[in-house]
Amino acid sequence: MTTLTVENYLKTTLLTCLKTGSDWVTTGQLAVAMSVAPGTVTSMLKTLSETGHADYRPYEGVRLTDSGREVALRMLRRHRLIELFLVKTLNLDWDQVHEEAENMEHAVSDNLVDRMDEFLGRPVVDPHGDPIPSADGAMRGNPERAIPLTSVSSGTRIRIVRVTDQEGDFLRFLRESGFSLHKECHVVHNSPEAGIVTTEVDGRQVTLGHPVAQQLLVELV
Repeated sequence: MTTLTVENYLKTTLLTCLKTGSDWVTTGQLAVAMSVAPGTVTSMLKTLSETGHADYRPYEGVRLTDSGREVALRMLRRHRLIELFLVKTLNLDWDQVHEEAENMEHAVSDNLVDRMDEFLGRPVVDPHGDPIPSADGAMRGNPERAIPLTSVSSGTRIRIVRVTDQEGDFLRFLRESGFSLHKECHVVHNSPEAGIVTTEVDGRQVTLGHPVAQQLLVELV
């Protein structure tokens, strides 16, 4: 059995690995991601090592073992399916579901999650475009096709397929600006020199700074 805290650490470690493309995560990276002190992270990493969920090396970081990755994938699957379930069945917006899923993912059973998966038609991505792991731990979806909005040339038509920054305020800003998953937009002008991208969304122009546009992953239409 794993505790809520252990599950959160394992899931956050996996998410950091997926983001950086490395099997190893540093104590500092986890401290930032978990919003806790580095000393707190170090204590937990030692615990994860003792329980066989991770390999911990002082001054180097942590790497998930097979059992740790299995738990992390299960929690990620729960989280993303719950988010999508709340959007599809209760009509919550994509900026409202993260915290709810954080609370619910530790309480629901694998059987209930499997029923959600079946009810939703075996979806491959969550409301933010993140791939949903299957029951056997395989990542569904094809995130490799997505490119940052900042890399799209002026005059190109695109479709939003993923948002990597999922802070509530940021997602609300995008929603109020007309952006949503699968929304088709027109890139009016992309200026690397000025650091801005101007898009046309639902007939109105929206200008984004490159740091913001970098968080929007798109595919060409």
